Amino acid sequence: MFFLLEVGTEELPADFVDGAIAQWQQRIPVSIQEHFLEPDSIKVYGTPRRLAVLIAGLPEQQNDRDEIIKGPPAAAAFKDGKPTKAAEGFARKQEVDLKDLEIRPTEKGDFVFIEKKIKGKATKEILQELIPTWINSLEGRRFMRWGDGDLRFSRPIRWLVTLCDDQILPLEIVNGSSSLTSDRLSYGHRILHPDSISLTQASTYVKTLQSAYVEVDPKQRQQIIEKELKTLGKKLGGTPEIPADLLTEVINLVEYPTAVGGNFDEEFLSLPTEVIITVMVTHQRYFAVKKSDGSLLPNFITISNGDPKKSKIISQGNERVIRARLADAQFFYTADCDQPLESYLPQLETVTFQEELGTICDKVDRIMDIAQQIAEQLEITAKQREEIESTAMLCKADLVTQMVYEFPELQGIMGQKYALVSGESEAVAQGIFEHYLPRGADDIMPQSLTGQVVGIADRLDTLISIFGLGMIPTGSSDPFALRRAANAIINVTWNAQLLINVSQLLSQGCKAFVTSHPEKKSPLEALQTFFIQRIQTLLQDELEIDYDLVNAVLGENDLDYTERALQNLLDVRDRAQFLQEIRQNGMLDRIYETVNRSTRLAAKGDLDYTELDPTKVIRPQLFEKSSEQGFYEALVTLVPKTKIAQSDSNYQLLVEGLGNIASTVNQFFDGEDSVLVMDDNPQIRQNRLNLLGILRNHGRVLADFGAVVKG
Repeated sequence: MFFLLEVGTEELPADFVDGAIAQWQQRIPVSIQEHFLEPDSIKVYGTPRRLAVLIAGLPEQQNDRDEIIKGPPAAAAFKDGKPTKAAEGFARKQEVDLKDLEIRPTEKGDFVFIEKKIKGKATKEILQELIPTWINSLEGRRFMRWGDGDLRFSRPIRWLVTLCDDQILPLEIVNGSSSLTSDRLSYGHRILHPDSISLTQASTYVKTLQSAYVEVDPKQRQQIIEKELKTLGKKLGGTPEIPADLLTEVINLVEYPTAVGGNFDEEFLSLPTEVIITVMVTHQRYFAVKKSDGSLLPNFITISNGDPKKSKIISQGNERVIRARLADAQFFYTADCDQPLESYLPQLETVTFQEELGTICDKVDRIMDIAQQIAEQLEITAKQREEIESTAMLCKADLVTQMVYEFPELQGIMGQKYALVSGESEAVAQGIFEHYLPRGADDIMPQSLTGQVVGIADRLDTLISIFGLGMIPTGSSDPFALRRAANAIINVTWNAQLLINVSQLLSQGCKAFVTSHPEKKSPLEALQTFFIQRIQTLLQDELEIDYDLVNAVLGENDLDYTERALQNLLDVRDRAQFLQEIRQNGMLDRIYETVNRSTRLAAKGDLDYTELDPTKVIRPQLFEKSSEQGFYEALVTLVPKTKIAQSDSNYQLLVEGLGNIASTVNQFFDGEDSVLVMDDNPQIRQNRLNLLGILRNHGRVLADFGAVVKG
């Protein structure tokens, strides 16, 4: 049996179409399987005016099945061998006789069970139950109500098709005083086929809609669009630039795509390329056309949903619109360039960053302070410090230019352009652009030191300030994109190999915040926890480090490890990657038992975690067995190797050293001359615990082995 559901609507937002298709692709197969139905295929379609699902190979009804149902505990169901009201109620609910009840043992004691045969339900009945849930479960932004009912959807629903092969499946959607009854009537393209269509068979849905100038399959629309873009681009003498986001949006804006070309005056090519493309893509959804050398042609391509015969008229209309848009941009650009970028700084005092945090000008002052603190941590030249200071001062100046006011997407980009026009150095101009990078998970990373330092400073200020106001992200709510900001700080630091102390920067920033907001509490502890969580997520999700190894380098509620991680982000990443490497080559297994066993027992002592020198805390005169002397001498030999590992981050040397003393430690635990660590003599016991504590501490230079899970 073929089943078709089509929900016809007024024009849907493009992002909702894309999201709704994805949701149905995930949910509908699951709900079908949960009802013991196994179709041959499930295909989900969507256009601006409809969402549809076509299911092939559905059985007429479910198969009969045997089902074992668990009831109340036997003690509650039977008393003195006689059924209680609990047993009677269970039997009545399951529509069986009391004699059919069985008592079976479980892990939680004896329970009452019944084994009954469930007759398969008709597929049509199941579909009638499921369809409303499929429609009502869709999620999206800005849902609306219409009429006098409470039904909410992205746009008003205007028709409903439900066909089982060639038969209408009766269904009614009630919305207040009005209702919508399912039928076989659909609608074609609004312009090319405005009349209704009578769908005779569910199986011919796609072809029938194609005959009415509607391509319901987004993948087919994508192929058509890409082919037409490339063909028309070639005719225009270039290659269309096809941004993935724009392509996805356009696919869901049309039902019958047609590529339409157009041109604009060559004088506009004097504008920065980014401006022209932003005007085309963001505001008009046009595709730019480039020459082989990457420069722009004075042409564009749009994807029309209109009558192909009217392409010339459509093109002329598009040309008028783009001409006006580019003329505006040219005016803004010329006006902005008439004065140096620095002259815009006073206007930042008129732009509020956040009500309690002052203006953008105030934020720039804080960015400059933090950028200077970062510069002090880095071994850089005086010239680089000056470039960082200039970049920090000018990084937000373009926000009050006419171009960025009209096209906010160009922030940073125009700052770079205007900085060069104003005579600033290439390093400063590049830093102004790059301090916004990365703008998302897949974006490029900043390459200039100015962009890296100022970008980190900008994000640190945002994090400290917003956390200071108590606006900490919870669940999926993160209106200030603080998770993304912290992720960017960590990723930029890793990518650029910046040896910065984030712990110190957070401490300094929180002190400054409390000084300017004495009524607020310091957000330092919350920020430290937040950063550790972000490091943990990035190590696991992006660098694919095993969860237990991540815990081993970050510690579990370990303040020493938290401080160490935030003091050196490069070191925590390198240690995690090194642990993953030695797990894969087997070296971790060689040292695991030795260090882990020592770590567990050392917890019974009180030796400080930082002590590495056995000569300071071990008393050889208390040794009773030769294995203690051997353990002690092995630790003495290990000290210089661990010191080098600490100073040079040469953890391979440390691991080799731990591997070399493994047999000696095994003699201490299990050899012929082994000892009882928890000796009755408190001095001997403490001495032996200190031996184990020293070994634990050497291991802790790399990781907390107590957190490592043996494979």
